[in-house]
Amino acid sequence: MIAVLMGGYSAEREISLLSGKAVYDAFCKSKVDCFAFDLTHDNLDELWSKEFDKAFIVLHGRGGEDGFIQSQLEKNNISYTGSDAKSSSLCMDKAVTKDLWSKHNLPLAASIVAAKGENLDSITFPLPWAVKPTLEGSSIGITKVTHESELDSALKTAFIYGNQALVEQWIDGDEYTVSILNDDALPSIKIISDHDIYDYHSKYFSNKTEYLCPSDLSKDQELNLQKIALKAFNLTGASGWGRVDFILDKDRVPFLLEINTVPGMTSHSLVPMAAKALNISFEELVIKILNG
Repeated sequence: MIAVLMGGYSAEREISLLSGKAVYDAFCKSKVDCFAFDLTHDNLDELWSKEFDKAFIVLHGRGGEDGFIQSQLEKNNISYTGSDAKSSSLCMDKAVTKDLWSKHNLPLAASIVAAKGENLDSITFPLPWAVKPTLEGSSIGITKVTHESELDSALKTAFIYGNQALVEQWIDGDEYTVSILNDDALPSIKIISDHDIYDYHSKYFSNKTEYLCPSDLSKDQELNLQKIALKAFNLTGASGWGRVDFILDKDRVPFLLEINTVPGMTSHSLVPMAAKALNISFEELVIKILNG
């Protein structure tokens, strides 16, 4: 019996419910014994009262991608999909992840960490800047700062979601993503958004966002991006499946943005799109993740 864990209590709850329903429906279509479980702050005991052999985690953001549910499942000796508790916790923190990647000479935009209530060190890289919470996904809480006078307001927005924020040099370019599935990098996807930031609405609800898969990269550029994605993924100890996001500047130089250990699985989601480019159906993808 498989428990499809969805919902949760992060800012990405709405998307997690959509992802979870899609995964649950795919299991039903494939005749896999399963049940859907909407996790909340206070119903873990209800989950443990049910009999199941493995959890398929489709919880986005905190509580699902930060190692919490993984650690709880480990304590109860229940196997689950995706990365373990330690690597999930690491990947959830953009600042910690960037620090790890920088030690291995992976391509990164200049950045500095701001702590709530503390004076910020002087920023030595040029405007514009991207200001983002260190512990949120789906572009939640991100602000583009074009004038230094806007920084305090941008930090205030980011601090709504936690006590740390990342101030990062803004890279003008195109966003790409590489999905990872059981040690393989899937075809890259180029994301063309009509927003300055590929934000929450653009990711999940806009019909104006365009996706190119296969993308417009040359064979060498594609292989290079996949190589960087796999290295970035493996360095964190992540496993099973995930997604690595990039910005490519005007010269097609890649810069790592972040890693997602529980990516979306909705109709607009990128991992299913990349799998489809390899003729892997959504139902097949779900089974591959389950067995990964």
